[in-house]
Amino acid sequence: MSSKTPNHTFKLVLLGDGRVGKTSLVVRYVNNVFSEKQEATVQASYLTKRLVIGGVPVTLSIWDTAGQERFHALGPIYYRDADAALLVYDITDSDTFLRVRKWVKELQQMASRDIVMAIAGNKSDLVRSKKYDIQEAESYATSIGARLFVTSAKSGTGIDEVFLEIATRLLQKKKESTEGLIPVPPRKGILIVDDEPEIEPPPKCCS
Repeated sequence: MSSKTPNHTFKLVLLGDGRVGKTSLVVRYVNNVFSEKQEATVQASYLTKRLVIGGVPVTLSIWDTAGQERFHALGPIYYRDADAALLVYDITDSDTFLRVRKWVKELQQMASRDIVMAIAGNKSDLVRSKKYDIQEAESYATSIGARLFVTSAKSGTGIDEVFLEIATRLLQKKKESTEGLIPVPPRKGILIVDDEPEIEPPPKCCS
């Protein structure tokens, strides 16, 4: 048996409107590249990222879905069996945050009940003042058991943190699930055996 630490692979899907910068965010995270002319995703694209958390190798299979309304019906194909979802909105556009709420409702109805979720308020580099109001988003994230991260695909701000948070939670959930499947050993000092059949005495010999 190999002593090599097993690699854990998780499926992560990105959801959000078509103009919030999901693709730019993923490309920045995986390849550390940003393009001002990033083409819109058609249906979905797929990238992988390998990282190590506490000595444990983890692979994130990241599905970047199209945000255009005409592709909305395809969403369940990608997130129904996902381990985690990153919901992205444009921090300068409140309408895109309202769409995040709708995506969450769909996930709660159609995805796994224990799916790990996080929210990214993207494009923070476009906000001149750092006094933008994120209290509503933070409160909402907390209400669904998620964390809110303020990110910028252009500057790279907050991106590593959000994916690390998701991967760490997934790994912890996997550990707890595995430990829960280990059978409880019997108490020491108790031994249960079947009763041995009684042995009849041999017949007495006649004189």
